Amino acid sequence: MLTLHQAPPLSLYIHLPWCIKKCPYCDFNSHEVPISGFDEKSYIDALINDLEVELHRMWGRTINSIFIGGGTPSLFLPESLDRLLSSIRARLNLNSNIEITLEANPGAVDAEKFLEYRAVGINRLSLGIQSFDNKSLALLGRIHNSNEARKAIELSKQSGFENFNLDLMFGLPNQTVDNALADLKQAVEQLPTHISWYQLTIEPNTIFSSNPPRLPNDDLVWSIQEQGQIFLQDNNFRQYEISAYARDNRVSIHNINYWQFGDYLGIGAGAHSKITNIAHGQIERFTRHKIPKRYIELAGYGDVITEKKVLTSDEIPLEFMMNALRLTDGVPISFFSERTGLPIKNIEKELRLAKKKGLLDWQKTELKPSFEGQRYLNELLQIFMR
Repeated sequence: MLTLHQAPPLSLYIHLPWCIKKCPYCDFNSHEVPISGFDEKSYIDALINDLEVELHRMWGRTINSIFIGGGTPSLFLPESLDRLLSSIRARLNLNSNIEITLEANPGAVDAEKFLEYRAVGINRLSLGIQSFDNKSLALLGRIHNSNEARKAIELSKQSGFENFNLDLMFGLPNQTVDNALADLKQAVEQLPTHISWYQLTIEPNTIFSSNPPRLPNDDLVWSIQEQGQIFLQDNNFRQYEISAYARDNRVSIHNINYWQFGDYLGIGAGAHSKITNIAHGQIERFTRHKIPKRYIELAGYGDVITEKKVLTSDEIPLEFMMNALRLTDGVPISFFSERTGLPIKNIEKELRLAKKKGLLDWQKTELKPSFEGQRYLNELLQIFMR
């Protein structure tokens, strides 16, 4: 039994699983819209039923952020999201300054939709741009081109979304340092508050895994990353996580909570949750049914969870570090005991080894990866494997 005195901050994740076309690199639980369309009303009903069943885990707690991801959530009508968010407000205690993010893709939005999304309470957008280069977009299987990407960004700003993130990828097939920097330059010119810039990796069970493209070698990828980081820093985007850069300290509240080992309830097909159960002295993980049609059916019976796991004291340190060490500034060292229920002495041997190898900056009050630790994060994390 863990020694847990207080639950960490809590976020809500909502998964909307449909997309127009499945991208060849995507390993998320996303499903192409069938020719007959998808039952939007029934899915929203299922989400509300799902939330209702989970309320006992939320009593007395405040939701600090909501993230609506997918799939392509911007395929859903604003009135559907309004009904969902109204149901959430009626059932949960929301922070007065809550961050509510919607993922949107160019090619699945228009000016009227953006205005209505803003009106229903969504106050942050995350736009799946990936690249401004048309050849790269085609290789990635994206349904939009660079002009449509720029148009979507402009529409978001005109609709009142001053807080928005741009998703970009690097390490793309045939990409050079100049190509990657050109993408970043165009992104910075759009004045987003946040840029998520992450490396393309070939994941199992994707189209790319069965027919992998030729990617840049490790040295070139490192050069791209190194020069990109310098460029973003020179343009007032501070890196605060491996793949995240914020202007004017407009970090993603939702993602920060993940990385600081906070709690999150995930509803929707295939959604994951991590909940601290103070009464039972344990940290629990849940996974929901992945197939949308079956999820809708099961939600009517309050039976959507396909997997429940209680983390063991051997698993928790690695889980904590896998998140906390993604942050360039790390976390207060007190977070380890507060959010895992374990004494810091449980990992002192590993901390000393990581520090000795030059991968960890372990101070009296904080814990963070060194520059080398950021570059060789997998090596750093292996130290905490048991």
